[in-house]
Amino acid sequence: MKKALSLVLVAVFLISLFGGLSVIPSAKAVAQEVTYNLGAEPATIDPALTIDLVSRNIALQVFEGLTRIDNKNMPQPAIAKSWTISKDHKTYIFTLRDAYWTNGTPVTAYDFEYAWKRALSPDLASEYAYQLYYVSGGEAFNTSIKVGTKYYAQTVDAKGNPLTKKVGGKDVPVPNMKKEIDPSKNVGVKALTAKTLKVYLQSPTPYFLGLTAFPTLMPVCKAVVSKNDKWAVDLTNYVTDGPFKLTQWSHNDKMVFVKNPTYWDRDKVKLTKITYLMVEDESTALSMYQSGQLDAAVNVPLPDLPKQVASGDAKILPSLGTYYYQFNVTKRPFNDARVRKALALAIDRKGITQSILKGGQTPALALVPYGIADALPGTDFRTVGGSYYKDNDIATAKSLLAQAGYPNGKGFPAFTLLFIASNARKSICEAIQQMWKKNLGITCAVRSEERGVYLDDRTNLNYDIMWTGWTGDYMDPNTFLDVWVTGGGQNCTGYSNKSYDALIAKAKATVNPTARMATLHAAEKILMTDMPILPIYFYTNPVLLSKHVKNFYQSTLGFVDWKNAYMG
Repeated sequence: MKKALSLVLVAVFLISLFGGLSVIPSAKAVAQEVTYNLGAEPATIDPALTIDLVSRNIALQVFEGLTRIDNKNMPQPAIAKSWTISKDHKTYIFTLRDAYWTNGTPVTAYDFEYAWKRALSPDLASEYAYQLYYVSGGEAFNTSIKVGTKYYAQTVDAKGNPLTKKVGGKDVPVPNMKKEIDPSKNVGVKALTAKTLKVYLQSPTPYFLGLTAFPTLMPVCKAVVSKNDKWAVDLTNYVTDGPFKLTQWSHNDKMVFVKNPTYWDRDKVKLTKITYLMVEDESTALSMYQSGQLDAAVNVPLPDLPKQVASGDAKILPSLGTYYYQFNVTKRPFNDARVRKALALAIDRKGITQSILKGGQTPALALVPYGIADALPGTDFRTVGGSYYKDNDIATAKSLLAQAGYPNGKGFPAFTLLFIASNARKSICEAIQQMWKKNLGITCAVRSEERGVYLDDRTNLNYDIMWTGWTGDYMDPNTFLDVWVTGGGQNCTGYSNKSYDALIAKAKATVNPTARMATLHAAEKILMTDMPILPIYFYTNPVLLSKHVKNFYQSTLGFVDWKNAYMG
């Protein structure tokens, strides 16, 4: 009894000596909430209609496709728990896991089939429908003509050019009434069961699994979307399947997301709330960050970038993207390739990247950026392809402009350089404006537009030259090159070159990696010779990021994925 009492007294003494657990204050739990400046109002939250990173960075939080891209840019099982691929690499069988929509109903293969055919439907007019052209019959359906309730292929001439007729002063495609396109039979995506999806491709596509993580190929709830055209406007009908759920949308102000309790992998999601703000002015966003109103932001004001990097409040992340301007090649004088090349060569890209940007960007002397593998192991597509023109080549620029009939800029018509409102874009546009004036004797106006107006002008070719940029949708040169085919959903320049189209089509049908990459290099050479676009620099991703945000992930493809992030 005495021995037992002694042991108790010793234990009490030791607890007292080392300040036992009962007197240690418990650590305050960190609220798992993050506030991020998205920088702009999204044009849409319908995954089939997303066309930019703003909308895409919403889709990725609330939707999930067959796969999800990991932090090495590799597709990993998501709604599909497994898949098999045929020996000819054209048939994929996906097996879906138990997953649920936010309304509690199961995510099924029928939802995927419906979503893909909806994105391809001419009725929806999705600009990104071409991401599903890899599916057998996808392009034929997307380019078909609806007559009544049926779809028909376009009538073409002996050279394969679509025939049109004048209707109300507009050229309208003529349907081939002998060739009906039935999406239920002629498009190669089919739900075999609720948990089994079969996909048949037009030709082997090495990056197809990566594409299944892209918003255009994400599912939508058939039971809801098929009955409500406004499903993505009213949040009460906005049924999703991703790690977070959108609960509030104050237009041009903020969006609020909460952890989705029905998400299949919810145990790995630590954040309970994400708030997206839409502050367009980078300096205002920086002030909000410094006052604790923001935890992270999509942009950093250019003058403040070096200081913020030095303090650890900004990080420069890698990016697979190119900043460029595009010409409206249907308007004079931009229908002349010599004019386009002259304007391209009269720009000092090195000066822009070093004196204005200061974020590790590099001059773009081609379209496809560094960071994409070529055919041989360890090689890079851009390194193999090299440069297609010289930076700041004023002598050649002057010569080309004179050949086009505008010596020293004489007689060159007035035009406008257009961009989405942004201090950084304004600085670059004004620098280029001065370069063209000094080097070529050309005067242009610089004008900014609100994002929605800008996108409308872009789609309707209502511009002379406009800023744009492209971040890869997947890890392959084709993501930059197939944009510029004739009539492409994102080709808003009026540019068309049949030789170029043929090379892109050939690359998509080529299995041998060496031959395929050679074809893509040949296509890029044509594009950079015709110059419907004017590359300026290859992107990096400077972002404001609090030290309290852990496991933050922004892909080189541009999207932010909050699934694995947490506050600490």
